[in-house]
Amino acid sequence: MAKSDEMMQKVGSWAFIVGLIIAVLAGVIIHNVDLNNWLILALGVLGLIVGFLNVTAKESTPFLVAAIALVVSATSFNAVLEKLPASTVVTVVQTVLGNIAVFVAPAAVLVALRAIYALASSE
Repeated sequence: MAKSDEMMQKVGSWAFIVGLIIAVLAGVIIHNVDLNNWLILALGVLGLIVGFLNVTAKESTPFLVAAIALVVSATSFNAVLEKLPASTVVTVVQTVLGNIAVFVAPAAVLVALRAIYALASSE
């Protein structure tokens, strides 16, 4: 059983790494086009895998705080970037941040639902 848990942890770790790489590369390469459905689906599925396999009950609160901080700061930073003169760098940074948010959001929803269920079932 421990071998299976170790394997699942590795799958979750690789899903996180692959998700980040896809989010960044897609932002750099496809920065002038909206995310297509396949990219959104891939990032979403990888996010769910990360949320399901990587985040334990003990790590739920720190993960959710980090996810909230990421989404809020990415949104705020995007507002700052919009005030800058239009350039490729600004567009790439905006797209990369958006892609990472698309990747993290499904994991955050899954972890939040698990945390709510744990709170509701423990009382």
